[in-house]
Amino acid sequence: MASWQEIEKAVPDFAARVLAVMGTGKHKTMATLRRDGSPRISGTEVEFKDGEAWLGSMPGAMKALDLRRDPRIAVHSPSADPPENPDAWQGDAKLAGHVVEITDPEVIAGYGGPPGSSFHLFRIDIGEAVLTHVEGDELVITSWTPGRGLREIRRK
Repeated sequence: MASWQEIEKAVPDFAARVLAVMGTGKHKTMATLRRDGSPRISGTEVEFKDGEAWLGSMPGAMKALDLRRDPRIAVHSPSADPPENPDAWQGDAKLAGHVVEITDPEVIAGYGGPPGSSFHLFRIDIGEAVLTHVEGDELVITSWTPGRGLREIRRK
């Protein structure tokens, strides 16, 4: 797993593109696993701050309970309809990995949780970052993992 800062250092151009796509809208889509192992899709916000990717949750939210039980997560950027010229489409970005719940009240307060609240704060340890876009008549899927590094797949 890697911090966001480690990705920025390893592949700065790729990280900048992923961050730009993630920043196209405030609300992202997050996948967690329910108690029975089936997927749950939820809306969420992700903040990139202090070299890390963070997400918060209201007290007792099902997605937070899912993450406390099973820390595996996937987050998808906001999706915009592609323009008429597919080359002009910025693409989609995804992060996958595990979360670590932060319980330090001072850290939680620094990320928007009121002091003394039961606001859930999670740091995302990233196992994979993916950027998908179109170039000409090809779908280009660029991914990065800590062990493999950067890889590009092109499909017609």
